[in-house]
Amino acid sequence: MLRLFAGVAIPDDLRSRLAVLQGGIDGARWVASENMHITLRFIGEVDEITAEEIDGALSRLTASPLNIALSGAGRFNSWNKPRAVWVGVEKTPDLMALQEKVDRAIINIGLPPEGRKYMPHVTLARMKNARTQHTQNWVAANGPFRAAPFVAREVVLYESRLGRAGADYSPVAIYPLAG
Repeated sequence: MLRLFAGVAIPDDLRSRLAVLQGGIDGARWVASENMHITLRFIGEVDEITAEEIDGALSRLTASPLNIALSGAGRFNSWNKPRAVWVGVEKTPDLMALQEKVDRAIINIGLPPEGRKYMPHVTLARMKNARTQHTQNWVAANGPFRAAPFVAREVVLYESRLGRAGADYSPVAIYPLAG
């Protein structure tokens, strides 16, 4: 079984800027900079045949390169406990259209819809036992974060391998955005 998701890679210089934001929360597992990305569609565990169908569906995507800008910071909670902190991605019409095309391609091969509303972001840390006050302080300190837009020229199909230190992401296939 393969654990897959489709996303957009972040340029090295921007990942370096994001890595500087990592710190100040006890109990956080910070995402390695090489694993930073923008998820377009989490797919989950699939067999090899389904993975090939996903590859075929994504290879037929038609979309143009698009500008993506990172802006702001926030956190996700579960049962009122912090579970992740992130930097936001501006919801442009082009980004939302690309996400919809990726989602539709996955649904069209028979996989179920995502189930939660799409909120573009870059996860910087995951946590189990972090203090709420620490995450609130982190969001307040990093809320003003802004980065100049970068041009996304491809969608990447990633495989996620879970390990003791967290997940490691490897590109499986790359789909150029050429219009």
